[in-house]
Amino acid sequence: MPQTQRKWNASDITDQTGRTAVVTGANSGIGLATVDALAHAGAHVVLAVRDVRRGEAAAATVRDAKGSVEVRRLDLADLASVREFAADWQGDLDLLINNAGVMNIPEASTKDGFEMQFGTNHLGHFALTNLLLPHITDRVVTVSSGAHRLPAGMHIHFDNLNLTGEYAPMVAYGQSKLANLLFTLELQRRLTEAGSPLRALAAHPGWAATNLQGHDASVVRRVAMRIGNRVLAQDNQAGALPTLYAATRDLPGASYTGPDGLGEMRGAPTLVGRSHAASDPESARRLWTVSEELTGVVFPRLPKRTKVTA
Repeated sequence: MPQTQRKWNASDITDQTGRTAVVTGANSGIGLATVDALAHAGAHVVLAVRDVRRGEAAAATVRDAKGSVEVRRLDLADLASVREFAADWQGDLDLLINNAGVMNIPEASTKDGFEMQFGTNHLGHFALTNLLLPHITDRVVTVSSGAHRLPAGMHIHFDNLNLTGEYAPMVAYGQSKLANLLFTLELQRRLTEAGSPLRALAAHPGWAATNLQGHDASVVRRVAMRIGNRVLAQDNQAGALPTLYAATRDLPGASYTGPDGLGEMRGAPTLVGRSHAASDPESARRLWTVSEELTGVVFPRLPKRTKVTA
């Protein structure tokens, strides 16, 4: 009988010695699992977190790594904090992983007045990426979600991005995750147009048993998620694999990775498809223009670079 090919896992990550990565939202969950895997592969990894004390506690769990870790403060719901983080960055940055996110929370606003899920999951990362882009040498990986396929996430509400007067947690979350994919699409188009070798990719973890679902605005959904986490979900290490696959494999720009199992809920990382709405270049351009207007951050002039292979 023919042998079954072994599926890709964290032990297949190429040597990351000498490379520097930033992972947002790295206090716990797939963010911390991503940090741990990259550090053990030799990278220097910065945990970009809102709560530095929690970040330090998380960093302390990364033991016996070939690489190293450090913690820096970043609040994606505050554009002043995003600008401060980027202004403090010195030197090259090989890899930016836009991992942080909030999910299905009660209606709230960022410090700058944006709906919290759209403001944190998309606008904060949009501003951070563009501000750091002159330093980046290899790629940007943005974590999206299969929720972008749900009816709630089928389009961007350009006429009411804050969902004022019509807020629903799942609608806001779906919109933000669709925005992550449109952002990746347009970022790659701009990089290509600029003649840059940098790559923009996206990933989703499938159903990972993280604490993200614990903040759901619905008690019923929180209970259902708790049961699903026990029965259906992958652990954080498995949930981080699509991100790590996108971060370290030689994949084309604008690639989208996720689990290969039924419904993309669990399994080994592979290239996956996206919805029609997430593939629309006109929506991607429009979202980019609006995001520049809202954040005051624009696509930067990039230094000349040669292609880097992870």
